[in-house]
Amino acid sequence: MDVNEKDYGHKPVLLEECLEALSIKPDGTYLDGTLGRAGHSQAILRRLTAGRLIGLDRDKTAIEAAGERLAEFGDRVTLVHGNFADLGDILQNLGIVGLDGMLFDLGVSSPQLDEPQRGFSYMHDAPLDMRMDEGAALDAAEVVNAWSYEELRRILYEYGEERYAPQIARAIVRRREVKPIRTTGELVEVIRSAMPPKALREKQHPAKRSFQAIRIAVNGELDALAPMLEAAAEGLAPGGRLAVITFHSLEDRIVKQKLRELSTGCTCPPEFPVCVCGKKPKMRLVTRKPIISGPAELGENPRARSAKLRVAERTEY
Repeated sequence: MDVNEKDYGHKPVLLEECLEALSIKPDGTYLDGTLGRAGHSQAILRRLTAGRLIGLDRDKTAIEAAGERLAEFGDRVTLVHGNFADLGDILQNLGIVGLDGMLFDLGVSSPQLDEPQRGFSYMHDAPLDMRMDEGAALDAAEVVNAWSYEELRRILYEYGEERYAPQIARAIVRRREVKPIRTTGELVEVIRSAMPPKALREKQHPAKRSFQAIRIAVNGELDALAPMLEAAAEGLAPGGRLAVITFHSLEDRIVKQKLRELSTGCTCPPEFPVCVCGKKPKMRLVTRKPIISGPAELGENPRARSAKLRVAERTEY
């Protein structure tokens, strides 16, 4: 970890693997679509000579911090406040076509977790927020206090893979009928109260899955993935690389399926003697199986434990 990483409190996950996957050209144009504290971006820029990097994040705090960290690279860096769901429009507005590589490090960033007031962490008592973009209208307090029992149960089960989703959703509804749930600490208390003793004895924190589910709902994280991957495929130059890091099975499943779809050509029935659909693959899978962190990284950064990196390359067609 260099001095900058100490200063910014964030060690990028799978850093060397990402740099290798992107196959960086010194004069290339790259996009870091989840800027965070710019650890990946800084490493990419250090490998560029005449190249350029676009840094994108929906969190204004991340943009401001990255501006300081990447100041040494001057006008070779362009920082954009925006959602990667709008990637196609963002690239069009910037007048950029044919990028040499794009990187997306999905999920909540370490700094967001480390800032209690943002309300992402079940380890600190703070206002229920969880917005990656602090200017967004929907926050965790509204989800918890206004969404129906059915919707709460659905997101807890689908986004959190929480087996006690019905019990937790019922407990939330009962508590908010008495008074609104305003803080992360209050929400943790409600979740604990709904779970059986055996679940509370598990190694994993009892609120982890529920907090993940609510965060995903607040930020529309899963809905943004497919449009982003489509736009990324369109925005890459032939031979350009796309690297995506996921942190839970829901994200990874979507990324895996979408990359497979983008790498599939002809969809004609097998009995057709010749192709009539004319469909060509936009991408080529570079990794059939995800790349994961090695023992050394896991020893330094426990948050890398669930990280999976998938890589694809733009075809020549």
